[in-house]
Amino acid sequence: MKVWQKNLILILLVIAIAAIPLWMLPDAEFGGADGAAAEAVEELNPGYEPWFEPILEPASGEVESLLFALQAAIGAGIVGFVLGRVTKSDKSKGEN
Repeated sequence: MKVWQKNLILILLVIAIAAIPLWMLPDAEFGGADGAAAEAVEELNPGYEPWFEPILEPASGEVESLLFALQAAIGAGIVGFVLGRVTKSDKSKGEN
């Protein structure tokens, strides 16, 4: 099997993994871990007071999602860069 065929299969699998839950559960609410954690704390200790408040509150949910996606992209870029450097340095050591 050629590389482009493997890549195409992997891309289709990623699309399927993302699309199938949305297709099978069209009215489902996909909440984040922060909301679930806050609900769990409220259930266990109804009078709980947070230790501190956020310094900067995003203007809307869309801005919060944008910041989260930006953080994920920066992290992925750093991991990719480090992995690229490590694999390149391993290959160059073997050639000398």
